[in-house]
Amino acid sequence: MDRKIYDTYVALIRSELTMATGCTEPIAIAYAGARLREVLGTIPEHCTVFCSGNMVKNVFAVTVPNSGGARGIDTAALLGIVGGDAAAGLDVLHAVTEEHIALTHKLVDAGVCGCELAEGVANLYIRIEAEAGDDRALIEITDYHTNITRLEKNGVSLLQGEKHAASAASAAPDKSLLNLRDIYAFAGALNIDDVRETLENQLACNRAIAEEGLKHPWGAQVGSTILEGENGDSLINRARAWAAAGSDARMNGCPLPVVINSGSGNQGITVSMPVWIYAKEYGIAEDDMLRALALANLVSLNLKRHIGSLSAFCGATSAATGAACGVAYMLGESYETICGVVTNTLNTIGGMVCDGAKSSCAAKIASAVGTALLALDMSRKKRVFKPGEGLVKEDVEDTIASVGRMGREGMKSTDVEILKIMLGK
Repeated sequence: MDRKIYDTYVALIRSELTMATGCTEPIAIAYAGARLREVLGTIPEHCTVFCSGNMVKNVFAVTVPNSGGARGIDTAALLGIVGGDAAAGLDVLHAVTEEHIALTHKLVDAGVCGCELAEGVANLYIRIEAEAGDDRALIEITDYHTNITRLEKNGVSLLQGEKHAASAASAAPDKSLLNLRDIYAFAGALNIDDVRETLENQLACNRAIAEEGLKHPWGAQVGSTILEGENGDSLINRARAWAAAGSDARMNGCPLPVVINSGSGNQGITVSMPVWIYAKEYGIAEDDMLRALALANLVSLNLKRHIGSLSAFCGATSAATGAACGVAYMLGESYETICGVVTNTLNTIGGMVCDGAKSSCAAKIASAVGTALLALDMSRKKRVFKPGEGLVKEDVEDTIASVGRMGREGMKSTDVEILKIMLGK
């Protein structure tokens, strides 16, 4: 296999599959708050958080972990400022104490933090401006959850501004090299030890939060409901339930960390739990399971790269597609079968919308996993949607690009209307 592609895929797995506590959008705000506190040197007397519409949408209804059950942009920012550990990245709230929570609630009630909608900015955008005495500080995050593009104290830049953003972007592994044929070849050529620690950590963390979601009454208990229903113990329903249960817990404030995919904990859970469930059922050796999990994660990244970090396109679709492709690979299916899984899934639920992070994400995950596993069953029987039917193209990569264009460009107005409705406008 081409060495550049191999090394890029290994780098993508290592860099994309990182740890996060709680929904990554409020956590990104908490991370910005923690970093701002370091610069300012104290808790601000007042601060204002400016967020893009997509950030507002994904923070609107989700519980901030380690917050005492609170929600909101101001809670996320102030909890990061008061008790966040910026060095931990998206695991920023891991060391929050009861004292931090009490002080955060006090500051929220006092109106210390204001929130504003930032328009004409990237889909993922955060800016916090703060003041304490004569000191002023500013932090800006753009495009990626921890990508700091501005950091200032008293008007003096502590970064190289645009040069910093450009260097960060250029240092990232090149996602344009992703394609299904090379991903399939990579899975076969992979030296598991190159990614073993990352993938084992993904399984361990995501399995733990899924188990938590099944043991306790988090959110709407979608995972438990599936298992309690008719045929709840079927293989497909177990895959659906374990993926959904992780989201049940995560969307409702469970502080257990997850390992993400495409910047999303829900997508990280969705892409990994079905692979693990099927591996247990079929007695797959660990290294073979990890090989399939590597493929699953890369397929999900390939699909999501055409859409961007945040949009009106529900990311459970791409993650579930990746999971089903991982299952297919693990069971010895061909490259052509995996292409059929992608085509069938994307052209069935590619229009499922994201209306923010909240309890119903778990039900969307269950729906996406069920659809993707149906797509796999169809593809194994050579039943694949044909070119010219909707967004299906002759080449699977063109199909992926078409669905990505629909999600990235076509659903922009949908995104705007969703935000207006959520804000009561």
